[in-house]
Amino acid sequence: MCAQQQQQYRVAACDWMMLKRQKLGEFQLAKDINADGVEVDMGPLGKRVLFDNKLREPAFQQLFRRTADSLGIAVPSIAMSGFFAQSFLERENYKDLIVDCLNTMDVMGAQVAFLPLGGSGNDWKQSGEARQEMVRRLHEVGEMALARGKVIAIRTQQDARADLALLKEVNSKGIKIYYNLQDAVDQGLCPCKELKTLGTENIAQIHASLTDSVTLDKDPRIDLHKVKKTLDKMKWSGWLVVERSRNAQDVRNVRGNFGTNVAYLKEIFLKTNQISQTK
Repeated sequence: MCAQQQQQYRVAACDWMMLKRQKLGEFQLAKDINADGVEVDMGPLGKRVLFDNKLREPAFQQLFRRTADSLGIAVPSIAMSGFFAQSFLERENYKDLIVDCLNTMDVMGAQVAFLPLGGSGNDWKQSGEARQEMVRRLHEVGEMALARGKVIAIRTQQDARADLALLKEVNSKGIKIYYNLQDAVDQGLCPCKELKTLGTENIAQIHASLTDSVTLDKDPRIDLHKVKKTLDKMKWSGWLVVERSRNAQDVRNVRGNFGTNVAYLKEIFLKTNQISQTK
């Protein structure tokens, strides 16, 4: 948790959704849209043995880190977006992939790894062999992350109670939830209630966006002012990361969509706090 005088919320955006996956220009783009940071992806996976990850190479490591630092852009998290389509349960070399990610986190100074479980199907969500294997693997990689002072934040697309049950079974402080506002809204759940049920200590980061339709400032599906009040009461602090919420009529307008979403999140989460601190 941040000290009271420190900034409670910071705003970032996903490089792969900004069409800048592991491209040096992502840092200048993040600065141009007034983001505080960028969530860097590990690169595509597909049929490869490892991620197509440039940041294993010393020359790229130095270049990316130097560019990010020179522009004042932080890298709060490294994403393994390849697991949106790949099954974490079916990869025999899952530990090698996690080590690759942890090493990349060291390079970029990130503390959180994003692991989506969308490619793993739904069998693991019920009791049985798939569940047992998922729990075993998550515990194992969670302990790997913990040993290096890091956290693996999973996106399960379950409700909060199911996530709490999973975390209890996994039993590793190196595994937390990467909460996605989209999941609650798409399932007709109240994100504020879901956040309170999960609890402050179980939420590593938040993807603060919804499915593509309109930008956040025009979306009636969520009240971000209420979300902020909820997080304030929970005394949660951390990174709000824009993934989607693009204008469906203009999805490739990266600067327009992400710039608008970053500005709206800052208007709600940062300016209100600045005003209250001056009173």
